[in-house]
Order: sequence, then C-alpha cells, then structure tokens
Amino acid sequence: MTLADTKPKNLDVSEGDLLVVRDLRKYFPINRGILQRTVGHVKAVDGVSLSIPEGKTLGLVGESGCGKTTTSRMILRAFDPTGGEILFRDRELGWVNIPDLDKVSMRKIRRNLQMIFQDPFGSLNPRMSLLEIVGEPLLVNGVASGEKLKDRVAHLLRIVGLRAEYMSRYPHAFSGGQRQRIGIARALALQPQLVVCDEPVSALDVSIQAQTLNLLADLQEQFKLTYLFVAHDLSVVEHICDRVAVMYVGKLTEVADTEELFLDPLHPYTEALLAAVPKPNPRLRSKRIVLSGEVANPANPPSGCYFHPRCRYAVERCKIEAPALREVKPNRLVSCHRAEELELQGVPV
Repeated sequence: MTLADTKPKNLDVSEGDLLVVRDLRKYFPINRGILQRTVGHVKAVDGVSLSIPEGKTLGLVGESGCGKTTTSRMILRAFDPTGGEILFRDRELGWVNIPDLDKVSMRKIRRNLQMIFQDPFGSLNPRMSLLEIVGEPLLVNGVASGEKLKDRVAHLLRIVGLRAEYMSRYPHAFSGGQRQRIGIARALALQPQLVVCDEPVSALDVSIQAQTLNLLADLQEQFKLTYLFVAHDLSVVEHICDRVAVMYVGKLTEVADTEELFLDPLHPYTEALLAAVPKPNPRLRSKRIVLSGEVANPANPPSGCYFHPRCRYAVERCKIEAPALREVKPNRLVSCHRAEELELQGVPV
C-alpha cells in the first residue's frame, strides 16, 4: 500500500483542522468456553466524532472507563479501531487516514504524533539515563547522534525547565513533577504536530499540577502545538482547553467551547461533573448532585439513552429512544432529548 492509497476519499473538513475523527469505534470481543467463542462485545468506543483545529486544545473528559483513553490510543494507532476514520493533516504528506496506513507509512507519520503518559514513574525506563530517554526518538529516527544528540537533549531539557547537566542522571533521582517534565521533553524531541496528553497531571500534587499545566500552555504557544487533553478532572480542563468533549460509556454526550460548557451545560451528565468541581470561593456554593446507580456496562448497555438510569430528568422517551448527537446552538453539540427545555446549573469560569 502506498501513501497515495491512504488519502481520504471524503475530505469534508474545516479549514484549519489538524485532526478529524469520524464515527470511531472499538469493540473488544468477549470470549467464553473451551473454544473461546465470541459471545458478545465490549463497546469501549461507539461512534465518536470530533475535530481539533491546529494550535488548539481539545479536552476529552469523563469518568474512568468511559473510553477516553481508548479513543486517544486509537488516534495514535496503539489500538486498531473496529471502524471509523482518523484523518490527520501531516506537515509533509497532507491528509491521511491513519487506520489505512501500513507499518512503513505509519512510522513516517508517527513522529508527528506523540504522547505524554499519565504515570511519570512507570513511563520512564529506570535503566536509562535522561540522555538515552529523551534522545532515543532522535536516535531511532536518524535525526541526531553523537555530540549533536547531546546538544539537542540539553536544549530539550532546558525548554522544560531542567538543567542540561541532568542528562547523565537516572529517573529515580527526580521527583514526580520533574519526571513528567522529562516525559514532556521526550514527547517534544521530534517536533510533533499533535501531542496526546493522557491525564498528564492526575498523578501529581496540586501545586505541581499548576506548574505542569502552565508549562504545557507555554510550550503550545512557543511551538504551535495541538493537544488532545484526556482528563477526568474538569477543574484541570478549564485552565488549558479551548473546547471540551464529554464522554459517557463510549459515546459523546456534549461538545462545546470551554467557557460555554462551564457556564451553561446542556446535558445532565455534564451538570453532574461540574457540580463536583471544587469552588475556591466558599460563597459560590452549588447544589451537590449525587448520581444514583452505577456506570452503565459497555458490554450490555441499557436501552435508549445510556445515562437515563442515573438521570433525574429522564422521561419515558429517554428509556426507549437513543438520542443523537446534534447541534442545538452554534458549535454546541449535545445528545439529550430535553436539551432545549432543561435549565441546568453551571459554574463560573
């Protein structure tokens, strides 16, 4: 297969988009019995569509197990999707459909797709020095070696706020926040276009979280980076994301600009997530929303709207008919039958 064969046939994208995902699905088979026959599927991601303009940050949020990490890993081709398109505008090759790429072609594209991992302790090889960790992408891709490699690694360490002389040290000599900076330096080594941040601050102390978010924002401005920021904490998403997509059991429930979503949520699930955001001003108290029941089982989801067993606004239609993700206001997408009639509680940004 040549790269020409991977060009999208239906290239209906907005000007300025870097990544466009259409109807992305990932079903994991459930095998049982001696013969390990497939008796069902876990629909981890079920029909997700989103886009990210170049130089912007999209936050992908939801409870644990909603499919946000699976979505991000399919974009990087760590998982092969069951169906759907992942259109990426490579700086040299133009638009390509990532699932159609073979190994050789994917290697050419992958240098422009990088990831910052959640765990700053488990994502770094304890047997490798900083020079080897940060320099490995440069060495493997034939970008630099020898003294040029050392100079490049020293430059990357300085960019993320670490000293160049640290390159001979090993990960155990650094704190969690410093290790995450090392992971960021490694992700930036090949000057990528898209960086997937998989809950990059969830394992850090609150004070270190703020420093790391500020660093990511500064790097985005300096290098014109585009971020897909995966998180479960909306208070973190508020400070770095231009737009937010909310996921529940493999599906998108709401997509909106960050300020609009915080001030005026349109989906009851978004309202519940916002109610859990800590308020720095004790006078700004919001009514606590306690969701009843458990998160729906993606292997056996309920009929109608997946959220209806936990929704206090649910009506009979919600139990029978699955809502489509639709545009109810300019650039506001929501999958709720009652979006126009509900008055939900937001939080000040």
